Amino acid sequence: MIRAFGIVLIATLAGCAATPPTPEEAAARCEERARAAQAPTGGVSVGVNSNSGVSTGINIGLSGDFLRGRDPQEVYESCVIELTGETPIRPARLRSL
Repeated sequence: MIRAFGIVLIATLAGCAATPPTPEEAAARCEERARAAQAPTGGVSVGVNSNSGVSTGINIGLSGDFLRGRDPQEVYESCVIELTGETPIRPARLRSL
């Protein structure tokens, strides 16, 4: 009985995980990936507190698509197709460099 319940539970969870994103969700996720293919990302932080004084931080991100020199528009289109099995519903909204 417990084993059968476990199998049903796993099958149910697997079905939920396999639900593809909506076309708009896929577009938003893939735009982020395409933006990362355009240029390195990063940020700088500076903070002050009474215990440790001044703190600073720097982070730089380089996507594999950027390092391989992939076209951001192609990254977007292939990502949407991979997630939904369909072509994009709209062009990517990417920042201009």
